[in-house]
Amino acid sequence: MSRLRPVWLWVAGTSVLAAATGTAGFLVIRPYLVPADFEGPGSGTVVVEIPRGASAAQIGLVLADAGVVASARAFVTAAKEQARTGDLPPGRFRLRKGMAALSALGMLAAPGARVVRTVTVPEGLRLPELLDLLAEETGMRRADLVRAAADGRALGLPRYAGSAEGFLFPATYEIEPDTTAPALLAAMVERYKQVAAQLNLRKRAVKRGLSLREAVTVASIVQAEGGRDPDYPKIARVIYNRIRARTPLQLDATVLYAQGRRTLEVSERDTEVRSPYNTYLKPGLPPGPIANPGEKALIAALQPDQGDWFWFVTTNPEHRITKFTDKESEFVRYREQLNRYLGKR
Repeated sequence: MSRLRPVWLWVAGTSVLAAATGTAGFLVIRPYLVPADFEGPGSGTVVVEIPRGASAAQIGLVLADAGVVASARAFVTAAKEQARTGDLPPGRFRLRKGMAALSALGMLAAPGARVVRTVTVPEGLRLPELLDLLAEETGMRRADLVRAAADGRALGLPRYAGSAEGFLFPATYEIEPDTTAPALLAAMVERYKQVAAQLNLRKRAVKRGLSLREAVTVASIVQAEGGRDPDYPKIARVIYNRIRARTPLQLDATVLYAQGRRTLEVSERDTEVRSPYNTYLKPGLPPGPIANPGEKALIAALQPDQGDWFWFVTTNPEHRITKFTDKESEFVRYREQLNRYLGKR
């Protein structure tokens, strides 16, 4: 004879089964309702790179792969809660592992977390030297930099420039992960334009009877020949005095530029090299800049010192001691001092 299970027992059993089934179901869907997340600020250090234009979901994946956050979904949830899904910055960031998603979001917005990669370009580098430096410091291919330097229109070079030589302004530049060779060189040209505008280069060059290209050429010679900053305006005056007297400039820096060399020793044979940049043979300024000058050299070209100097010699290159004179006999004596210095090396 079968026995019927009491109704109350059946109801209770059903309730337990439902509860058990509900608990199991919640455990299955819980990651979708409440994504995995760490607690606290995390520990250690890890550097992550956020590409430009990445969505919150893509950034979350980068952070999760690096162990910064427990899940990409946790980061997306935090970004939505803070209304930060569309303005997250690109770049390299120093974060911590095991961070709560909200903490990671906060660090991405903190200036101190961003790892800024920079390259510093010193004054006076010639174009090939400058491209070598950029290739070494940024990891960009030199061939890409060469091609970029040759495209004056893409760089935004002024019409009077002729080439990039002299117009890639020496300064410190930030390198983003997606910075290209053309973009970097264009930024250097733009910086030159800003400085030229600040110095009122156009008006002041005309006042000196120079074209803009000639003004930058003078500044490049000053930069290449210069020792200490106070010498720059004096070197510029020597250049202008010799031009006014229709005397060849006879500058070693221009001869070395023509030869593609760097040395303190220039022979008589060197001064006979056939080149429009050889100011021993060709009167007046060379056809263009021989280096990339900085702001102080540009200022010196526009505002030279007053004086009758006709010669200058850096008698002690190690200590950058340069002497100026308007007497040829003193110039010969200064040259002898330089030769003695060179002989001691």
